[in-house]
Amino acid sequence: MNHRKPAAIAMPKPATPVAFKVALASLILLMGAFFAQAAGARAVPTSFADLAERLSPAVVNISTSQTVKRPNIGPKIPELPQGSPFEEFFKDFFDKRGGGEGPSSRKVQSLGSGFVIDPKGFIVTNNHVIENADEIVVNFPNGDSLDAKLVGTDPKTDLALLKLTEEPGQPIPFVNFGDSDAARVGDWVIAIGNPFGLGGSVSAGIISARNRNINSGPYDDFLQTDAAINRGNSGGPLFNMDGDVIGVNTAIYSPTGGSVGVGFSVPAAIATNVIDQLREFGEIRRGWIGVRIREVSEELAEGLNLDKPKGALVEDVTKEGPAEGGGVEIGDVILSFDGKEIEEMRDLPRAVAETPAGDTVRMIVSRKGKTQTLKITVGLLDADGNAVAGDEEPEEEVEESREEILGMTLAALDRKKREANEIKPDQEGVLITDVDSTSTAAKKGLRRGDVIVEVAQEAVTTPDEVTAQIAAQKAEGKSSVLLLVSRGGDVRFVALRFEEAADD
Repeated sequence: MNHRKPAAIAMPKPATPVAFKVALASLILLMGAFFAQAAGARAVPTSFADLAERLSPAVVNISTSQTVKRPNIGPKIPELPQGSPFEEFFKDFFDKRGGGEGPSSRKVQSLGSGFVIDPKGFIVTNNHVIENADEIVVNFPNGDSLDAKLVGTDPKTDLALLKLTEEPGQPIPFVNFGDSDAARVGDWVIAIGNPFGLGGSVSAGIISARNRNINSGPYDDFLQTDAAINRGNSGGPLFNMDGDVIGVNTAIYSPTGGSVGVGFSVPAAIATNVIDQLREFGEIRRGWIGVRIREVSEELAEGLNLDKPKGALVEDVTKEGPAEGGGVEIGDVILSFDGKEIEEMRDLPRAVAETPAGDTVRMIVSRKGKTQTLKITVGLLDADGNAVAGDEEPEEEVEESREEILGMTLAALDRKKREANEIKPDQEGVLITDVDSTSTAAKKGLRRGDVIVEVAQEAVTTPDEVTAQIAAQKAEGKSSVLLLVSRGGDVRFVALRFEEAADD
């Protein structure tokens, strides 16, 4: 019988004092790193009660009323003998039903939210909460009700600043604006306001998205949150976990009229600039440079020699405006303004608007594939004036020449063609006299009477120049050609692809 020896079992040796100390030190370091990471990420709050208790006294309900006149469309009081005992009876009867001898009026009331930003009684809310109000009453959580006056309003960002008309008998709780640029998607937030007129109400959620454009105005850059926001929350604050206001609750997306978890707040980065100006001037004073811009698409990017779609493409420059004085040209792509990167077209209006008038800033543009730095002295938006074209001598007629290319029939401009197509005497370029309805040019919206001003960012004045520039783009291996087209004095860029534009 073959007996096997039992397998040896290796028992761990007792740790030496030195080894034990090393292992313990390693464990402490690992635990320290773990807790440091957890602290940086900020744990899920077990309750918002302390934060809500501290912040709620500074959040107010705003009640407004306005008198709305309406035309009298009811029956008229019947003619009665003067002094008739029925005269007062009929007058009272018809007045109650909208009749009588004049237009009737009624008071309309609305409710919203706001928050105190200064112990002197300055209160922030939405413009649409107090718009056209005859009376504004601020109701505090402690039961006090005080009248307020409008300091200033900015409909473009839907913000307004109020001030109490009298000093309250006790100190007013207030809150501070925070850094909304530091807010990250996923951060916890709480909203406090007056939904449906119920009084102080608190809801919690997270930042769902940043930089939302909901097409409500030229400076849209909303924070999106899933914290419940309903009717009446408008003008209320959105707080971070430090108790700072990082947004002003302004709008919701809702098919039903109630909260579906998609609310929008004006970020503090925009609100603070607006509120500071309203407080100082009573109005908004935005910067202005005098350009008309459009988004850079992938097709346009190739024609503009950009490695990717970015920036704001200049389609027109206001005569005698700041941009023209700084050397900006049609076809420039603005990539940076005063040190701020312009990734999308909508980044530029906000950057310019926030720049004080009179400041001279650096602006980086891409022009024909090469970057240039320009200096622009920012003007006031309200100071913009329409340039009046002076009288021009009628130009001589040019020799007739026609070309057909990419589905377009082209002709040189002369006096008769200008008059027939209502083209200004100072407009340079090549006239489109016909467009093939099956061509890409037609699909891109080009039509008879349009004027091609540039091809591949080179000015053209004859059909031959248009043909030559298009041929040069093909020879370089480009898949499309960039045209600058004028219609009625308004210019825009159009990218035509060669393979799609080829004749059948």
